[in-house]
Amino acid sequence: MGTSYLEQPLLTSPGQPLRVAVYSRIAHGIRTGVFPLGTALPRETELGTSLGVSRTVVREALMLLEEDGLISTRRGVGRFVADAVPHAGLEEFRPLDLVLAEPGATVELRHVELTQQTATDFVSTYLQLADDARFWFRESIASRDGEPIAVVQEYLPVGDDRAGFGAAVEAALPDIDEAHSTVLMRIIDRTGLAFVTGVCRIGVSVAGATRAKQLELKAADPVMLLTQTADLDGRPAYLAKVIVAPSVGHLAVRQSSGG
Repeated sequence: MGTSYLEQPLLTSPGQPLRVAVYSRIAHGIRTGVFPLGTALPRETELGTSLGVSRTVVREALMLLEEDGLISTRRGVGRFVADAVPHAGLEEFRPLDLVLAEPGATVELRHVELTQQTATDFVSTYLQLADDARFWFRESIASRDGEPIAVVQEYLPVGDDRAGFGAAVEAALPDIDEAHSTVLMRIIDRTGLAFVTGVCRIGVSVAGATRAKQLELKAADPVMLLTQTADLDGRPAYLAKVIVAPSVGHLAVRQSSGG
């Protein structure tokens, strides 16, 4: 179960502990159904062999997963995926498909546009591109159980050679209009690339005429704006701007004390 998923190259960025990369790989597999709820996980030795890491690293990652309520330990039996996975919010960098989903509900994206453009001030600032650099722009409408809940705009550099990122982007785009996911979701599912240092900026605005039509709102209705970035190998590689409808409800940010 999940063997081929685990055997994809485990790529990390500078400064990222292996246990975090292993945690992210397994957590993503749990949230996307690679490891179904309530089922047994492979044993530590099997996980270590598949992922190419030591048993100590696997154990540390499993401890983090248990702390976050994603798995549980049955003494003398093994580790199991939780019967109900806690809904994560904006505290963890993940594809917007997962951020906007809810337990028991799925999010699908309808393709609207895919173009290659010259960098604007907005894109140059966030992705640290030269003024004449090119980038991919993909727009889609996210729906949850058939209801439009967000406009998702993704920006990715053209020809980026970091850790095979450029090749992964090019491979994800040819049939993206048939996909029901973000470009980022397809890249992570296919490659396991380790994006780190994700930042999500939150703002508010009104829908406006164009977004109101896409989201089935009134032009003056309030919307939430999420601007999400992530680094790969120490430099910005991914940017998304998301216009979120009020029907989404709250998006949680988990907090903890500095101690």
